[in-house]
Amino acid sequence: PYCCRTPQQRLQLIKHTHPHMCNTNCKLEYHHDIYDSVFLLMHDLCSSLTRSLLKTILMGQVLSLLICGTAVSCEYLTHAKVETPMLQSFLNYALLLFTYTTYLSTRKGDRNILQILKTNWWKYLGMAIADVEANYAVVKAYQFTTLTSIQLLDCFVIPVLMLLSWFFLKTRYRVIHFVAVAVCLLGVGAMVGADILAGRDQGSSNDVLLGDGLVLLSAVLYAISNMCQEHTVKNLSRVEFLGMMGLFGTLISGVQLVVLETRAVGEIKWDVHISMLFVVYTLCMYALYSFMPVVVKMTSATAVNLSLLTADLFSLFCGLFLFMYKFSALYIVSFVVITVGFIMFNAVPTYSVLPEEPAEASDDPEAQSSSDQLLLSADNDTQRTETLTANDTP
Repeated sequence: PYCCRTPQQRLQLIKHTHPHMCNTNCKLEYHHDIYDSVFLLMHDLCSSLTRSLLKTILMGQVLSLLICGTAVSCEYLTHAKVETPMLQSFLNYALLLFTYTTYLSTRKGDRNILQILKTNWWKYLGMAIADVEANYAVVKAYQFTTLTSIQLLDCFVIPVLMLLSWFFLKTRYRVIHFVAVAVCLLGVGAMVGADILAGRDQGSSNDVLLGDGLVLLSAVLYAISNMCQEHTVKNLSRVEFLGMMGLFGTLISGVQLVVLETRAVGEIKWDVHISMLFVVYTLCMYALYSFMPVVVKMTSATAVNLSLLTADLFSLFCGLFLFMYKFSALYIVSFVVITVGFIMFNAVPTYSVLPEEPAEASDDPEAQSSSDQLLLSADNDTQRTETLTANDTP
């Protein structure tokens, strides 16, 4: 342990972990252990901010920017009196079908598309239903409740996802993870407060109870979809997940498009401006669906949803210039708080509880070789200790 080291050993450790702070002529006197604590804390912080963590943070914010792109394009479509959420979803799923499902159909072997459909079609159908209906429910909620309610209740996806991951994926969280989630939710609270102060509590209040219920329903469906996505991309493949999502998502959204939005689509006055907005939205959604499994595989679905909390802030920042929103310093505070919470969540990894196997039933050669190496290492350490003791004896 660090506290049991001699001053000379502590100095060597500091030179090893922070070589830029000590040169060959560096001499440190240990009059107070507070200096040791400071050095140890600096070392722990530097170790936590590894390259992989910074990469995770960057990729999470890329996902938020893609959602920001969809939000801005939707805002312009709303100003143009175009409200066709199912058509927009259908275009995204159709593009996934054209690329990933087509590629999946050329695969040969045990995981070809026919074998997947024969064995797991009902699983992917359920995943697609959850994903499509979650998108539709949250968009429909804007007709009945306010933006503030949607922003607050949409965070319900995080505790639901953690609960589902706990029971089905056997993911176990540490205290720091719950603290990190609380910090992120505090950041969301600051964002909602800034919206209220800026007068952006927009939306409808025709039937608040129905609207809030739709938001909660979409949060549960998103949690189910994201949990299934994490399981699929970590145990099977990203291409299989996106290929099946494109196939079944296109079928489901296509049926709902014909039933619900035939008249709305016919009333669209198509021009270059409207067409480009649909293109931007579809490409942003396609990139989001394609890129999100990569980040989920690196971290977890819960971590990805925490990073997506900043998407509303990016949309607000764009609205300051595009839609003349009123600025509030709480937006900056919210962004910083959410980012800190996201870093806290990813700095300490989660772990999974796997079924315990009896020690005598283990046939893993790698495990046996690792055990042998540990025993040999222990024997060598014992021999070195005996040799040093013999040499020190007068």
